Amino acid sequence: MKHTLSILVNNHPGVMSHVSGLFTRRGYNIDSIAVGVTDNVDVSSMTIVLNGDDFIVGQVKNQLLKLPDVLRVQDMAYASSVQRELVLISFSINETNRSEALTICNGFDVKILEMTEDSLLIEFSGNSRQVSNIISVIKPFGIREISRTGQIAIAYRNQNAV
Repeated sequence: MKHTLSILVNNHPGVMSHVSGLFTRRGYNIDSIAVGVTDNVDVSSMTIVLNGDDFIVGQVKNQLLKLPDVLRVQDMAYASSVQRELVLISFSINETNRSEALTICNGFDVKILEMTEDSLLIEFSGNSRQVSNIISVIKPFGIREISRTGQIAIAYRNQNAV
């Protein structure tokens, strides 16, 4: 089962290496990792997605909390958080399939960053499933380049929020 961990850490050089090293030493694979500074320049937010049961994730959380620069670890349940990922895709188009590509882009509500005679460069954000879906729909056009961020997440303040 996939788990998304939101981790607050001190913003110091080497902290990301220490956190990811913990996963390596324990033999756990990181599916995605995203790091950014928070509103406090001394604190960074790390979002790590991993596969594992509740026991394994509990062990990881406990080990993370033993690291001196880790301030907080939260398992972000899908139902009580917003989880997003960004993807940039450059793909081939031609005169014949241009309108189909634009219809797909419109259907997914993507942002078109650049359009030339033979290519489209688009930006899309959504949950991981949505990002995977758009990639699979675009793939037949011929993906030239793709860049996919790691997943980020934030908990709903009101647990009853939709």
